Amino acid sequence: MTTYKIEFRDDILRVSFGEPAQNDQIVKDAAARLEEMATSGELTGGQLLKINGPISIPVAFVLAHKLAHIYGAIGFFDPKLGKYVICITHNPSYKLGDLID
Repeated sequence: MTTYKIEFRDDILRVSFGEPAQNDQIVKDAAARLEEMATSGELTGGQLLKINGPISIPVAFVLAHKLAHIYGAIGFFDPKLGKYVICITHNPSYKLGDLID
């Protein structure tokens, strides 16, 4: 059973909820999936990571903690804006709040 789905497709980290559960289990499953992806070489790091899909605040913290160490900048899709908002950056090419396609 997986309560949170994470897959890397078309250069975007796609996230979604799976089996119904509470956040204590969902964060464990999200962290385990990220570790699995890192071990398999799916997540190798880089200049920019785009994330798209529904997320709870606790899961957002797990993703931020694990991914900010290997990506220069992270953008999360905002459906109201129709763009990715840079929410973490260590890369001078991206500033917090930048909107990208």
